[in-house]
Amino acid sequence: MSFETLETAFLMVMVPSVLLAILIGSVYGLFIGALPGLTATMATALLVPITFYMEPLAAIALIVSSTAMAITAGDIPGALIRIPGTPASAAYTEEAYEMTRRGKAGEVLSLGFFFSAIGGLIGATVLLISGPALAQVSLNFSSFEFFWLATLGLMTCALVSSSNPIRGAVSLVIGLLLSTVGLDVTTGQPRFTFDILELSGGISFIPVMIGMFALSEIIRGFTALERELPPAPKVGDIEPYRGMFALLRKYPMSVLRGTSLGSAVGALPGVGGDLAAWIAYGMSRKFSKTPQKFGTGHPEGLVEATSSNNAGLSSAWIPALVFGIPGDAVTAIAVGVLFMKGVSPGPRLFIENPTMPTAIILTFFVANLLLFPLGWFAIKGARHVLSVPRAVIVPMILLCCFVGSYAVNNTLFDVWTMLVAGVVGYLLERNGFPIAPIILGLVLGPVLERNFIMSMQIARGDLLGFFERPVAGGLGILVCTILVLAVYRACTRRSQGLDSGDPAKSPIIASNSTKGNPQ
Repeated sequence: MSFETLETAFLMVMVPSVLLAILIGSVYGLFIGALPGLTATMATALLVPITFYMEPLAAIALIVSSTAMAITAGDIPGALIRIPGTPASAAYTEEAYEMTRRGKAGEVLSLGFFFSAIGGLIGATVLLISGPALAQVSLNFSSFEFFWLATLGLMTCALVSSSNPIRGAVSLVIGLLLSTVGLDVTTGQPRFTFDILELSGGISFIPVMIGMFALSEIIRGFTALERELPPAPKVGDIEPYRGMFALLRKYPMSVLRGTSLGSAVGALPGVGGDLAAWIAYGMSRKFSKTPQKFGTGHPEGLVEATSSNNAGLSSAWIPALVFGIPGDAVTAIAVGVLFMKGVSPGPRLFIENPTMPTAIILTFFVANLLLFPLGWFAIKGARHVLSVPRAVIVPMILLCCFVGSYAVNNTLFDVWTMLVAGVVGYLLERNGFPIAPIILGLVLGPVLERNFIMSMQIARGDLLGFFERPVAGGLGILVCTILVLAVYRACTRRSQGLDSGDPAKSPIIASNSTKGNPQ
């Protein structure tokens, strides 16, 4: 990357419209992330209609900043009322709440914002350095390599998105089937359109995404039992960020491990950054000199897990920008927005228009730097953020769902698609089926099909042709190994559960007993 490219990208980010988008996205993400049950993915989905009227860089900056802030702000309800705001914060909610019970609410909230910002800045640096280098390598990729990369992303997402890989695979198949609706890639013949004209162009992933992530949350809120929540502790009289540099000096290896792990795990296609927090917290306990303190309000695990949060969030954009393959549900939304703006993510973007991906990466630095000042206000006003009545939030979200779905193609068909997707998403999640593989399958399905057909034509129908090129062969062996290991583990667990004679260990009974308990 040349200095001229970096300078031009910096000037692109420093324009008022982009900076305003980052600020608005950060405040919005802070608000959504601090509300229990409203995830960063849902927050991003609701922003899509607004991006229709924005320039490409400003639109992506809005998504980047809102996601970074929402992931971090998800620690607030977890620490104060023991309800994680995002899937990533669920990894250490118990530890954070124990610190709050010990009168350290200010410290645990400060810790979340401080080390998330550090992790995000390090992750953005990794993205800035590795992105152009990987793009140069991927220029030599053919349809074989892109087929295996898409398969790897879909498979890993299905395996890690649920405690039951079979359910993740079912969700993935649903997404892939939905992606086949429309005109055939090779022949142009209608598939699964049922003589409905609107389906000829395929099912738009935006209404499906809004319905499954936003509307399903509203339905779940109406059907869930009301619970008495403990009063939020007073945090206004505690000075934010006090003692954070002392924790940094005390646990430098925790920060290093957390950011490294987040950057590595987040870069895997289809995995994203949520998994990094869970692995980082477990790793911290394994390497800790005082593992017996974990679960009692010990900050060491929180330092490592929160450091991995935003590092994984940043590196999840590596496969999205370099290969055009989303790293998680959020980057899937962002890739869709880029396509709508006429910007095609992939290796050629770094060659033909290097300032655009560089400017996108620089927005990560600005967004993570904003975590420090906005986090200060969030810590001071955390209790007020949590006191917003649900009667105010739900109508606003519903309005955004309808407007956003209609704005895609200016047709009521997309609104009905959103409504059906919301009901289906609610029913799937209620029965333990993850939603993220459906969205990734819907987005990556055409990519997978197009590269598979192209590869089969090149190889003249010989499946061994998928393994002849060195990189393609390595990726293919990796995918096959993961698949075999996943099937072997599933068969082993099933046989152990059935052979033991213990009904509680039966996978069928166990899965039924956990219905209604969100992961």
